[in-house]
Amino acid sequence: MVRDNGVKTYFASDIAYHMEKFERGFDRVIDVWGADHHGYVPRVKAALQAMGQDPDLLDVLLVQFAILYRGGERVQMSTRSGSFVTLRELRREVGNDAARFFYVMRKCEQHMDFDLDLAKSQSNDNPVYYIQYAHARICSVMRQMTEKGYSYDQSAGLAHLHLLTEDHEQALFNRLGRYPEVLEAAALAHEPHQIAHYLRELANDFHTYYNAHQFLVDAAGLRDARLSLILATRQVLANGLGLLGVSAPESM
Repeated sequence: MVRDNGVKTYFASDIAYHMEKFERGFDRVIDVWGADHHGYVPRVKAALQAMGQDPDLLDVLLVQFAILYRGGERVQMSTRSGSFVTLRELRREVGNDAARFFYVMRKCEQHMDFDLDLAKSQSNDNPVYYIQYAHARICSVMRQMTEKGYSYDQSAGLAHLHLLTEDHEQALFNRLGRYPEVLEAAALAHEPHQIAHYLRELANDFHTYYNAHQFLVDAAGLRDARLSLILATRQVLANGLGLLGVSAPESM
């Protein structure tokens, strides 16, 4: 662990880091490494075992490199030549939301092509914009409700959910019902991309519903029921985006 000149190796620091983690009371440690460090995993686990710790308490997620594209062309990067795009520069160019969301759209061991132009676009092809727009649209519906002189009665809405028999409504119900199991699966497998894909599917279900039906109808029971459904959708969208560290804007 120590070189002939007395300087400690990187491995010595890694051992101390993990030892300190367990001394602080953590019963599980998750490391995120570049895929080129896969051969290092057995060494660290062996060090844990030598310290009297169960090596299975350490999980290592190997992350592939991202390839950036701008204007359809690959952005050339080389650490050796000093040509690269920093995460700070990426966030400055596409924004925090897009940077976060695009990185969790793929399993960590999958290669990722990061399209800078797509991440900045305000179109349905941009997944983070598409999801945020669904949330903003629901907020807009609630503002329109007030402008038209309607009010929302949650109790009445929940009492009239049986009126929601349209295919689009049933699809939205089913999607919302899957949220708890998606969260559990994502947490157990260390796969936040499951939440990202779920939110995109939920947003698609809502946009399809929005384009097919009116929410602010004259019949109070049906109106309150539909508003209850889309408000539940808004809540799940906000919760899911919040877990990913992405904002849920009320207007766009």
